[in-house]
Amino acid sequence: MSPAMLLSRTAKGLWRSHHGSSCLCVYTSNSFLNTRGGRHEDALQSDSSVLPRAFSPAVRSSPGLWRTLHSGKRSFRFSAASIVNSSPAPVQPYLRLMRLDKPIGTWLLYLPCTWSIALASDPGCLPHLGMLSLFGTGALLMRGAGCTINDMWDKDFDKKVARTATRPIASGEISRMQALVFLGGQLSLALGVLLCLNYYSIALGAASLSLVFTYPLMKRITYWPQLVLGLTFNWGALLGWSAIKGSCDWSVCLPLYFSGVMWTLIYDTIYAHQDKEDDIKVGVKSTALRFQGQTKTWLSGFAVAMMSGFITAGINAEQTLPYYGTLSTVAIHLIYQIYTLDINKPEDCWQKFISNRNLGLLLFLGIIAGNLWKERRDSLLQNEETS
Repeated sequence: MSPAMLLSRTAKGLWRSHHGSSCLCVYTSNSFLNTRGGRHEDALQSDSSVLPRAFSPAVRSSPGLWRTLHSGKRSFRFSAASIVNSSPAPVQPYLRLMRLDKPIGTWLLYLPCTWSIALASDPGCLPHLGMLSLFGTGALLMRGAGCTINDMWDKDFDKKVARTATRPIASGEISRMQALVFLGGQLSLALGVLLCLNYYSIALGAASLSLVFTYPLMKRITYWPQLVLGLTFNWGALLGWSAIKGSCDWSVCLPLYFSGVMWTLIYDTIYAHQDKEDDIKVGVKSTALRFQGQTKTWLSGFAVAMMSGFITAGINAEQTLPYYGTLSTVAIHLIYQIYTLDINKPEDCWQKFISNRNLGLLLFLGIIAGNLWKERRDSLLQNEETS
């Protein structure tokens, strides 16, 4: 057998292993920190199975490092995971601690910010690119800080589960003191981002820190840690508007925030079903364990509440036809996601979970389209008045 054929078969075997049974042992039930019950940073993998289906070919360079063979030669696709793997060895544990190699959590933290920024834009205008970039940086840093906090809390839990025993803190690569110093650095950088905003937004952003620090404890206390996650994860729905407008219009921000919380309850409950057995073994709680066989009924209720909040926010923000058309597509996505969900198949739960990134991006584009449509509508009204 030629070296090229041998490498080809090896690559196919690794792909099947990564996307097949092996992926079942790296799921988590928390998308914000990619950690729950001390076992979760491995859950969100490297997105190699996610992004190729989630985005257009122009963005497909984002999956994990894949080796493809063309005429016996190796070519590489770069990703967050490949960047981490190619970093200097002493730096890699810290990058893995902040989950830089698993960007799905950052996306889900960032998207509610984009909705709010887009809704707050002036009629006929695109969202403020500077603010979108600033909030993207903040989401990356705060998600990383949250992961660090969670691993510090869950070091002992991590050691009890084989697949998380290799986490940087649990394995001893990083001590708790080193993690604390690293956390201080992340929070300092995040503070620098926050200080770029107006005073109202600075105060509002600082208020979220209590949720960031206490969330990791909730899975020990209540079967509703996903609710606390939602309250934490969607703070950007408030902060994005205030960063643009100088303060919150609560008639828009609260319904948007409420919808984001409902959305998190949907996708993170689905996510939690992948880890039910380990949750019971370690002794932590989740909405998946709370709902069990009634999961679809609960998720349907959350979906109705979510859509009601988006409609209310759109009405109060004077959104237009493209926005509501997009909401219809979002509703269809949710119906399909819930109706076809098999809570006893971790791979299906994973696929349903990651599809929510598409949902969030779709809504963002719908808000932009609806905002641009306002200019056309206003122009038509002015023409009618002058004629």
